[in-house]
Amino acid sequence: MKSLNSKISLPSHVGIIMDGNRRWAKKHFLPSIKGHARGAEVFKSICRCSSEMGIKYLTAYAFSTENWKRSKEEITYLMGLLGKYLNEIIAESFDLENVKIRFIGDTSKFSSKLTSLMQKIEIRSSQNTGMTLNIAINYGSHEEISSAVKSISQDVLSGKLSPNNISENEISRRLYTGNQPDVDLIIRTAGEQRISNFMLWQSAYAEFYFTKTLWPDFSIAEFHKAIMEYNSRVRRFGGA
Repeated sequence: MKSLNSKISLPSHVGIIMDGNRRWAKKHFLPSIKGHARGAEVFKSICRCSSEMGIKYLTAYAFSTENWKRSKEEITYLMGLLGKYLNEIIAESFDLENVKIRFIGDTSKFSSKLTSLMQKIEIRSSQNTGMTLNIAINYGSHEEISSAVKSISQDVLSGKLSPNNISENEISRRLYTGNQPDVDLIIRTAGEQRISNFMLWQSAYAEFYFTKTLWPDFSIAEFHKAIMEYNSRVRRFGGA
């Protein structure tokens, strides 16, 4: 696969809504867990590609606050798959990729074993200077914004913050992605054309790339296609 032209302007921050694992499994007459397993492999491939390309921030929507509504069997499998993936990160030493990994979302619902693995990975990769990978897990943008508002309210009540100093930057820095640039490009697979409670604040001026490709079939070639499409857009940020 040829690399992108060096003159191509890369988005600083890419968000991906990885959709279609279960539909892929159904299409291939397989149980849904096989779709999730295949999707996890594609995720690792796209992460490495993004890092090698020089993208600075990548946020992947791995598990939403709404995903708890799925069957107990599927959730149990997903938690097992998450544990397997976290252990693989540790075993394969993601430090070699120089990637800084962060888990964004409310992790309090996960087992102590999983949260311990997440903390270990975050600490171990914290000094890496390459791409920052945000894994959005038990993530919902409504909850994220609510949490930021609560944090601001507490500081106002305690006198640490004046209401007159509540700015867009103050809100932004209290989000899970605080001190990171807003997302430039959001990719959603599997034909859906909605944002599904993903990075609502951060995507105010994002470009969107929708593809009918199911996530387990999403390739590096199509990822490059999304970057090329991003380059064809004129981003005016509200200007003329």
